[in-house]
Amino acid sequence: MLSGGAKMAEAVVELLERAARREAPLEELRALQLAVQAVPPAALRARLSDDHLGALFALLSVNDREQVSACVSILERLLQALDPVYVIQNLREELQKGLFHPDDSVKILTISQVGRIVENSDAITEILNSPELLRQIINCIGGEKIAVAKEAIKSLSRIAQTQDGLEALFVSSLLSDLKNVMATNDIVRYRVYELIVEISSVSADSLNYCANSGLISELIGELTGDDVLVRATCIEMVTSLAHTSHGRQYLAQQGIIDKISNIILGAESDPFSGFYLPGSRFQNLLNRIGHQAKNAPTELRLRCLDAISSLLYLPPEQQTEDLLRMTESWFTSLSSQPLELFRSISTQPFPDLHCGALRVFTAIANQPWAQKLMLNSPGFVEYIVDRSVEPDKSSKDAKYELVKALVNSKTIAEIFGNQYYLRLRAYLHEGPYYVKAVSTTAVEGAE
Repeated sequence: MLSGGAKMAEAVVELLERAARREAPLEELRALQLAVQAVPPAALRARLSDDHLGALFALLSVNDREQVSACVSILERLLQALDPVYVIQNLREELQKGLFHPDDSVKILTISQVGRIVENSDAITEILNSPELLRQIINCIGGEKIAVAKEAIKSLSRIAQTQDGLEALFVSSLLSDLKNVMATNDIVRYRVYELIVEISSVSADSLNYCANSGLISELIGELTGDDVLVRATCIEMVTSLAHTSHGRQYLAQQGIIDKISNIILGAESDPFSGFYLPGSRFQNLLNRIGHQAKNAPTELRLRCLDAISSLLYLPPEQQTEDLLRMTESWFTSLSSQPLELFRSISTQPFPDLHCGALRVFTAIANQPWAQKLMLNSPGFVEYIVDRSVEPDKSSKDAKYELVKALVNSKTIAEIFGNQYYLRLRAYLHEGPYYVKAVSTTAVEGAE
């Protein structure tokens, strides 16, 4: 007689057979999705066939979000049961197609399998014999989804830890693919530089391959460009290369350390120097500004609050994942508990400081990470909708601008939930100076 686990494994195999024959409707795929979660992957390993997996990958090509979502969930579970060598040998084409897929969840599923493969010394050689797959991994660096790009960078960095991997990436046609993907936009170009610096940091040999490719020269050439943010990013990357002894030696030979010294020496005359001095320095600068916003004389505190608001505001059309991560890291550099810092300033009885702190909240109000921070800070949302804490017209106006910025954000309803979202909308509808009518019902026996 079959045990409960064996029965469940039988049921999974039966459902997989139906999927392989393309007979499984969406309800059966959902049943399979639940069933595979209940069976240990090891119990399925011997029963899985190429046909089962091939059929599930084939079902991903249908333009049906629910079906794709169910298949991704099933494949995530089943692929865990398989040896990475088996995956690359038997599902090479499926992985390639998966990396091209328009749905991000499919890309993440397949790029995470690539991550498993490159960690396995036997499987990695199979990838090196698949130039088309390597080409597609390189193209993933240019994807919109940062999780996919990061996994691609990690996998390529791992591939480059072998001599064959360095040869494949830098002494073949793949180098031109790497250069082509760099042309996508500034952000993707930084990602490729990030990969190059990671590879170069491993050993003097890997640095030589990167230098001979011409990509390190391109990175160094950007140090003297006109774009302040490009300079900021590139100086940060070059200085991280200097953390290794072979990296420092190379930079010194190329005269780059002198060049960075000159940039730093000339920084006092450049109002944007804070952006492109090495990130240790910029984080410290932000921490000092946060400290001054709390402790300096009033006038300097106001200037600090205005500077922080200007620095952290990010228009919706510029809210890429990279830039949102940057503003979040800047905000967290201001203090150990930045949200509480500005909240304490906003509860002080000085209207100018009160409004200055509210403007900081307004600057970050349309950014999802800040909305989550506000929601998770005890009593913060209640504070926003509490009209009694605003003593004068300018404070009421500043609070109203904060509420407006929150309500107009695309992510607020999802993050704050319906109850708080409706309270904010009511506040916006009522206007900045609304006063609740007080009931005047007479109490019997009162004077």
